[in-house]
Amino acid sequence: MPSTADLLPLPVAVPLAGAAVLVLAGRLLPRTATDILATAWAALETALLCLLWARAGDGRVVSWAGGWTIHDGHSVGIVLVGDRLGIGLALLVSVLVAAVLVYSWRYFEEPPAGHGGTFPALLLLFEAGMCGFALTGDLFDAFVFFELMGVVAYALTGYRIEDPRPLHGALTFGVVNSLAAYCSLLGIGLLYARTGELGMAQTGAALAGHRTDALVVTAFVLVMASMLVKSAAVPFHFWLPDAHAVAPTPVCMLMSGVMVELGVYGTLRIYLTVFAGPGGVPAAAFTHTLAVLGALTALTGAVMCWQQRHLKRLLAFSTIGHVGLWLLGLSLLRPQDTAGAALYITGHAGVKAALFGLTGVLLDRHGSVDEYGLFGRGRDSRAAGALFVAGGLALAGLPPFGTALGKAVAEHAAAERAGWLPALYVLVSALTGGAVLRAALRVFYGAGVVPEPSHSDVETSGDAEEPEVRDPQRPVPRTMTAVPALLLLGALAVGVWPGVGRALGSAARTFGDHAGYLADVQGTAAPALTTALPSTDWTLTGVLLGVLSTALAAVLAACAVWRPDRRFAAARGARTLAAWGDRRLVLPLRRLHSGLLGDYVTWLTVGLAALLIALAAQT
Repeated sequence: MPSTADLLPLPVAVPLAGAAVLVLAGRLLPRTATDILATAWAALETALLCLLWARAGDGRVVSWAGGWTIHDGHSVGIVLVGDRLGIGLALLVSVLVAAVLVYSWRYFEEPPAGHGGTFPALLLLFEAGMCGFALTGDLFDAFVFFELMGVVAYALTGYRIEDPRPLHGALTFGVVNSLAAYCSLLGIGLLYARTGELGMAQTGAALAGHRTDALVVTAFVLVMASMLVKSAAVPFHFWLPDAHAVAPTPVCMLMSGVMVELGVYGTLRIYLTVFAGPGGVPAAAFTHTLAVLGALTALTGAVMCWQQRHLKRLLAFSTIGHVGLWLLGLSLLRPQDTAGAALYITGHAGVKAALFGLTGVLLDRHGSVDEYGLFGRGRDSRAAGALFVAGGLALAGLPPFGTALGKAVAEHAAAERAGWLPALYVLVSALTGGAVLRAALRVFYGAGVVPEPSHSDVETSGDAEEPEVRDPQRPVPRTMTAVPALLLLGALAVGVWPGVGRALGSAARTFGDHAGYLADVQGTAAPALTTALPSTDWTLTGVLLGVLSTALAAVLAACAVWRPDRRFAAARGARTLAAWGDRRLVLPLRRLHSGLLGDYVTWLTVGLAALLIALAAQT
């Protein structure tokens, strides 16, 4: 029986081998056989990660590639470190990849002869990069896995090369993320010049022998560039809605379901293991800067989500809004905040992937993802409509979904630091959930008045999309509604099954143990954990805030659909105020999302400069 450490490299090796097999099998086997083989391979990966999750327990699993272990605190070897949070994130990746493969069985039009394995092979390569990043304990290999994930994501975004729009979105995605990657590589080089180490634990230990200076702060900002761009934190987020608008729907399910979450995970993992000790970035500076960044991201994403009529862009901006809430919670650096974010991310992954999958049903049937143009046309898809409403309610924070439990735990922890923070969680959840409910009422039920296009020069309609299937008139494949239904059930189980919350709470406590991580990698005795196990149970306050945000989302959706302001003269003042806010605040914000690559590169530069100034001023 192989040891747990021996199994740790397999979550990276298995999908890499599977991708190679599928490229060959796609030339020899029919489409159906290739799809079954790809799904079986993804199921094997999921089973392997379940075994690792069970064996890891509350500790860490350390594996040195090739037996190049650490000696006297130094090593040139490559280390993989698996704790329950990292393994759990890799497990979440594998579950979603398997779900996307099943969803895609009959989604795309038939590929050219001899190329049936290309798309599933790319998905398995994507999975290998994501799992490797979640498990690595080496800075340079984190960069390698992150770039493997990024390069495959560019290819998947522009998969439909016959359409220029996906190619443009993939180009924007690739250039912005590649520039951020170059910054991260430069930051890793600065750290290597200072410490002579590339392992995260070894680098953090070596920094303890130096004082915090401009080089360390600069290296931190540069290394964080790739994490913040992938996580779509403002102002590094501009690529994400453009990429989601043009990427194939199954790819959107993964990008919003797990890829941006890996950027959030990487931000905290690298800070805690490399920069949290002496000689790194002070905790107060990290907390204040990331909290401001999180609040700005949450508000920007929520406001822009409400303004969209292109359903894929609407869902993409809702992801940005929730990323802001996760960053805000994780900035507080306590186990209870990390546990809340972990629960929130787990529930959100299922909900957001399901909503993108249901949007794919609309694109399959009607060749459009435009909320206005689809008014009432979804009445023939009752199951999809009910699931879309359920997804909107879950996104708004309706108990007992996992999103609501994560939101409740995060709100309770945030309120201990600042009493106004729960209001931000409620507002962002209400705006993003309300936007989804508004679209569901119009598209699937034909509710309210027919919406009027504004003919704005900054509005993306989502009409006249290219269908992603060979025959849009065929019946919707059952897998395209069954997979979203199962994903929503999974998100519900996260909130209902107490064992999930307790396991993630224990994982969050281990994740924040900087001294224990260093000791486990160096092979020394780890100090006993003294922090209390965070509570992840439902509370009355959490349930009430979840109900409040859901009710507010329903009210906002109803007001948008039935427009009571047009029926009551007393609402003229509200209309005037709304028009002023739209003209002075919302319209300039929408125009910032110009779709121009040069603008996005400029914002990347401005954002990094602002981070550097903010951290340097506090350090």
